[in-house]
Amino acid sequence: MFLRCKVRRKDGKQHRYWSVVENTRVARGRVVQRHVLYLGEINDTQELAWRRSIEVLEEGSPQPRTLSLFPEDRGAGVLADASIVHVKLSQLQLRRPRQWGACWLALLLWQELQLDQFWSKRLGVSRKGTRWDQVLFVLVAYRLLAPGSEWRLHREWFQRSALADLLGEDAGLVEIHKLYRCHDRLLAHKQAVFDHLTRRWRDLFNISYDVLLYDLTSTYFEADPPFPEGDKRRYGYSRDHRPDCVQIVIALVVTPEGLPLAYEVLPGNTADKTTLRGFLERIEGQYGKARRIWLMDRGVPTEEVLAEMRAADPPVHYLVGTPKGRLTRLEKHLLAKPWQEARPGVEVKLLPQEGELYVLAQSRDRIAKERAMRRRQLKRLWARLKQLSTMQLTREELLMKLGAARDQSRTAWRLAVIEIAADSAAFSYRLDRNKLRRARSREGRYLLRTNLVEQDPAKLWAHYLLLVAVEEAFKNLKGDLAIRPVFHQIEARIEAHIFIAFLAYCLQITLARRLHALAPGLTPRSVLEKFAAVQMIDVHLPTTDGRELLLTRYTEPEPELNLLLKKLKLELPAQPPPKITAAPAPPTPL
Repeated sequence: MFLRCKVRRKDGKQHRYWSVVENTRVARGRVVQRHVLYLGEINDTQELAWRRSIEVLEEGSPQPRTLSLFPEDRGAGVLADASIVHVKLSQLQLRRPRQWGACWLALLLWQELQLDQFWSKRLGVSRKGTRWDQVLFVLVAYRLLAPGSEWRLHREWFQRSALADLLGEDAGLVEIHKLYRCHDRLLAHKQAVFDHLTRRWRDLFNISYDVLLYDLTSTYFEADPPFPEGDKRRYGYSRDHRPDCVQIVIALVVTPEGLPLAYEVLPGNTADKTTLRGFLERIEGQYGKARRIWLMDRGVPTEEVLAEMRAADPPVHYLVGTPKGRLTRLEKHLLAKPWQEARPGVEVKLLPQEGELYVLAQSRDRIAKERAMRRRQLKRLWARLKQLSTMQLTREELLMKLGAARDQSRTAWRLAVIEIAADSAAFSYRLDRNKLRRARSREGRYLLRTNLVEQDPAKLWAHYLLLVAVEEAFKNLKGDLAIRPVFHQIEARIEAHIFIAFLAYCLQITLARRLHALAPGLTPRSVLEKFAAVQMIDVHLPTTDGRELLLTRYTEPEPELNLLLKKLKLELPAQPPPKITAAPAPPTPL
């Protein structure tokens, strides 16, 4: 990097503007230059009236002071004045590069949701001056930008970020004991957060809560029981395919736009069908008994709960998937019904029955996708079986390799008939064509049930497809926000850890809604990565009188980011004010 001076003549006078420029070598040995930091004008004139002054916060002084900066080799003819400072440009140093752009965007989203005001009223300040609301924001921003352990946040990440500059704090904010103590203060305010976010999203995005999506997921722990009595970490059905690990279950309610309204942490052995009734009561208490449609996947509601939803006054409307066994029972009735086109590429059959409407939907695109998946699995399984048939194996080795092949291609395995000799390692295999015929007839077809008997089938199908929003929320929590591994051992802190991940997801989905309206095609993660390219750097300029001028500057955004800022209607803040050290004390006479 080097200093570049750009000279401009204005009103017959010469002005010099300084920048920090970086050389980058590219193909064919060429060198291109990239503008990194703009330092502004450092006076080049010899007339007092031509000076360009800046506000500088002097060390030990509560108020900024106006100073005029001159290079050490210029300004010799200027009248002597205490406000004139000569800087040694030849000794300029750049120190402490740290990530600023994504941190600033996270703070902007936090303030847009008014979570800064919400938490400042509830967490307050400790007797030693700790701002617990700012500690919480650091934890949430860390989960959003670079998720990891609290120890990593304390040891290195905070120093590599510009959060201290943005919050006006120092490293004392992330002492390890403060990060843990902050977890202990959060759960009492969980319901208040749900209410606050509901109101805020209604104001920001004009969201209605007429359609709600409900689903469950689980997350596991690398921990060994036994645990204290009543601990929620239990063995149960694992959606992560880790039945060997204890887990907890997370139940989540979101809108079709993906905005989360409420969640609950449940014991790891909780059955899905036992959770719905409690959430229905909670949402009715929060939003009233309005005409609302609940979208759920099969396995969540029981027949008893569905009957209660139909019998409620007013009825609670639902649209749910059904297990494949119900399709088998209703197949004869559905065969006699004609196909109707719900929309291009989607056909439906309608079967009214006992106050409900069964909708058999068939999607042309989904048929093609599921058949391609099944063919790939069959091709892989058949190649493996052919390979095993030529290998010299013991019976035990053969059984182990067949078990591994089944794990890799479970769907295709159900369509194969494998016969193993009773006293040798010989086996035969063939395709069960009756099972294949049944599988082909059900590919791309879904049986839905609803008590919205007057609804248009095309609208019902569109509603059911919205379930992808809750699946996307779980995907982001587990992937992008890295909700696990969970390093906490105390149950309350485990739940607080999930609460922090929930708040980080709220920032992420708020950004996603902004992008949906103003910059479609971009994902929140790609935008955060673009903003993360903006760094903050400390520019140290020694002065001729032994002091040092500190210019804290964020780097110039790339043209692509400038375009994105314009699309999102965002404006970067002004650069922080410069600071200058106090003049050295005169030597004490002997």
